Parts: sequence; structure tokens; C-alpha cells
Amino acid sequence: TTTAASPPATAKFPPGFLWGVATSGFQSEGSFPDSNWTRYADRKATGVEDPYGNSVDFRHRYPSDLKLAQGLGANVFRTSVEWSRIEPRRGHRDPAALAYYDDLVRRIKADGMRPMITLDHWVYPGWVADQGAWDDPRTQDDWLRNARFVVDRYKDQGVIWITFNEASAYIYKELTTRPMDLGQMMKMRDALIRTHRAAYDMIHELDPGAPVSSNVAYGSPVNGIFDAALFNDVTDKLDFIGIDYYYGANLQNFTAAYALAGQFWKIDPEPEGLYYVLKSYQRRGPGLPLYVVENGMSTDNGKPREDGYTRSDHLRDHIYWIQRAMADGVKMMGYNYWSLTDNYEWGSYRPRFGLYTVDALTDPSLARRPTDAVPVYRSVIANRGVPPGYVPVRKPGWCSIEDPVATCLGTTPTPPATAR
Repeated sequence: TTTAASPPATAKFPPGFLWGVATSGFQSEGSFPDSNWTRYADRKATGVEDPYGNSVDFRHRYPSDLKLAQGLGANVFRTSVEWSRIEPRRGHRDPAALAYYDDLVRRIKADGMRPMITLDHWVYPGWVADQGAWDDPRTQDDWLRNARFVVDRYKDQGVIWITFNEASAYIYKELTTRPMDLGQMMKMRDALIRTHRAAYDMIHELDPGAPVSSNVAYGSPVNGIFDAALFNDVTDKLDFIGIDYYYGANLQNFTAAYALAGQFWKIDPEPEGLYYVLKSYQRRGPGLPLYVVENGMSTDNGKPREDGYTRSDHLRDHIYWIQRAMADGVKMMGYNYWSLTDNYEWGSYRPRFGLYTVDALTDPSLARRPTDAVPVYRSVIANRGVPPGYVPVRKPGWCSIEDPVATCLGTTPTPPATAR
């Protein structure tokens, strides 16, 4: 018999589970209009190393990129509808931009996927920056007016709505890149909370039944600070808990600190941390399903990791620990891989997160080349999880920051002893 203390590694993902790939408009579209981030890139703000250029030109290559996602077996495609593109000047909506997003949503659905639309992935129009961004109360009204327009345009199409992507990271990026002082930071935090709460009600009014959330960034030891950015004040205005998980920390692994410098490829992944994170958020929102909105691994310009850990190892290990969490009663709704292709990682093309790699700086053809994780993700989706008896490549570390009581006292669930 199986008990909660010794869950099987074989808890299959249920039929109808949402398998997706995630990306964002600014990071992948290219040919981007005036915005806070095109300005940050142009003036080489703090943390900006590479010019934006044309990114991976998703703006013109989306039909073939969607076919790549469809080929994985994905049934969700996440991107953002960029305010800067559709309203480049206050009150003026660009017909070409609307035609592009209309066709993008149409094709996502035609290729058998649900659109997951992010309304704000850290980017706003240049004219909003000129009026003071989130310092100015008008921005909340302008944001909601734009969001209402977008939701009204794409309602009744099965959209999963994300208001703000990772509010904590949004605030941190503005703090370091814009930059802001502490007073501006707190003003932005309060504005995001008010705006999300209003947006949640507005979306349910326009698109009844559509799920709405704001995905949280999991940030290991400082996660209490991260959650204070938005999550703690909007738990009554979420239809699911969206989690972005890239790294954890235990007493054998503090490499998550490299994230602060954007050197994601130097982080030693901690797949079992996702198990504890999912259980923790489920305890905090017992009535809500969980969705891993982003999960992935960076390499250094596409080079293999020095420790030999591959993208496919990373993917299988994380899926394994999600299955363990499900066996322990966590209600999972979906999983998105970040990301379909490499893209502009907020100032640099060096961190490569894509299932398909793209040499944005050196390859004029911007060819999409599959990594080893492409057939693995296809297999995971088709088989609703990793094979029975799968043993994670990365062994659990000792004393996880995510659940110190359980893991420091030696009660962490261990994988099967059999070697893979």
C-alpha cells in the first residue's frame, strides 16, 4: 500500500492537464516600438550588455514557432500582448499591431492550444515612462483602460489571463534599471496591488469563467520579500496560484545568488525544491489549483554545463518532483516550459533558456535548432509524466530552505534507490 509519506513516483498527470511553453512579447518579438525597455537597452542601463536588435523576430516568425510548440504536443501557448505595440501613443491604437495579435491568437487556437495572455511582462509604452511610469496615479487608469480593451477583444476564446508577470521581479528590475528610490518602489508596489485587484474584477466581468492570476517568482531565502510585492495582498483575487520556479537553496547550495547578477547558467539547479514550493503554496491557498507558469534552465550561450547536467535531465527531474507533489495531494493545473526559443534576457542574449536555441547575435537567419529537451518534453507530454521508476539525475540536497523542518531533520522524501 502507498501512504502520503511514501508517495509513488508514478502519479500520472491527469487527462486534460495543461502543458505549455511560455515566452513574452518584448523578449522575443523584435522590431519593438518605443517603451521603457527599448530605452533601457538603447542607453545601456544597469545590467544591459547586448543591444536588443531584432531579438529572435517572433513578430514575423510566429506561424512557424507556433508549429514548433504544437509539435511538442503543447496545449497552451503563453505570450504577452504588448501595450507599447498596440498603443504607441496615448489614445492611438496601431491597426497593424492589432492585426498581428489578432492573427497570433487565432493561430494559437487553430494549432490546438489555449492562449495564456500576460497583460504586463515588465514593459510599458514610452509615453507612460514620460508621465512618470508607476509614480503617476494616471498610469493605473491607463493600464486598466488598455487591459479592458485587450480582454474585451480576446474574451470568449478560452484565454488564461495573467495580469502582472512576477511583480517582485518587475519592481526589482525597475529599481535597478530605471532606477527608482525606495519611495518610488513602495508606490509601485501599492499601484500593482490596486491594479491587479481591479483587473481581476474587470476580467471576470468581461470574460466570465476565464481563469485569472499573477504568477509569483520563487526566490528561495528571500521569498517572503517576493511574496510581499503582490501575492500576500491578492490571494482573494486569484483563480489559481501561478509559480515561476528556476532555483532553490539548501545548505549545500547557495548558487541561487548568481541570479542577482544575471548569471543564471552558474546556478546549480535544485529540482526537489519545486516539490516543497508546491506543497507550501498549496497550504497557503488550499482551495486553489497550482500552475507552474515558468520553469527552465539557462546555459551559457548554449554551451554544455560543466557538470554535465543537461536540459533534458533538468526537465525530467522537475517533472518527477511535480509528480511526487501531486501524489502528496497538490492540485496541479498546468506546467509551462520557459521558453520555446532563446530570447532577450533583459539586457543579454547570453543566458539561453530555449527548447530551441537561436544565435540571436551571430546568425542572421535566426535558425531555430532543437536542443536535447525537445524529444524529452514531447515524450513527457505524450506519456503524462516521466517513466515509472524514474530516478532523478540530481540528488536532493541537505536541509532545503523551502522546508527546513522536514529536510533538516531527515524526513525528506527520497527517490527510489534503483539507478536509472
